[in-house]
Amino acid sequence: MRTLRLTRLDAWHSAPPPHPHPLHPWLTDRGSLTARIVRHVDHFNLVRLLQRDQLPNRDERRHLGLKPGEVSMVREVLLRDGDTPLVFAHSLAARRDLIGAWRGLGKLGTRPLADMLFHDASVARLPMEYRKIDMRHPLFRRAANVSRIDANNLWARRSIFLRRGRPLLVTEVFLRTMPRR
Repeated sequence: MRTLRLTRLDAWHSAPPPHPHPLHPWLTDRGSLTARIVRHVDHFNLVRLLQRDQLPNRDERRHLGLKPGEVSMVREVLLRDGDTPLVFAHSLAARRDLIGAWRGLGKLGTRPLADMLFHDASVARLPMEYRKIDMRHPLFRRAANVSRIDANNLWARRSIFLRRGRPLLVTEVFLRTMPRR
């Protein structure tokens, strides 16, 4: 009898890719990804792609404590070096938390989310999760819609930030154009 290992589409892992993977330092740094990118590129900029109410992806709903069919506020941005996209970022919070713990989220505009997260001592970051995503994952497809992807899969990381006990889920998809340092 053969044993098959089944992986779920929504299976995220607590371990990053093994070192010395070229993205390992980027994936495992618990500080501000935006600040790290700014230190490594010449022409950092952020493009806000969308900010709207929508249903969370299947693997996101439970992290926000949402019921089936309940919408969240989603913000998607590209972190770029000039015109070169480096990271596709996807953040979401429960609608009820936009008038409470995450009130400032709707007013960020083109400012990085890191401005809210890493300059506020009341925000805590939970452990990161990692996985390779491919065309079956909705965030891979979203990233492919807004940047040229010449790969079958991409590394992504996500973590929950808590403010006053309320979660904000942030997922960052690392594009192939990411600096390898």
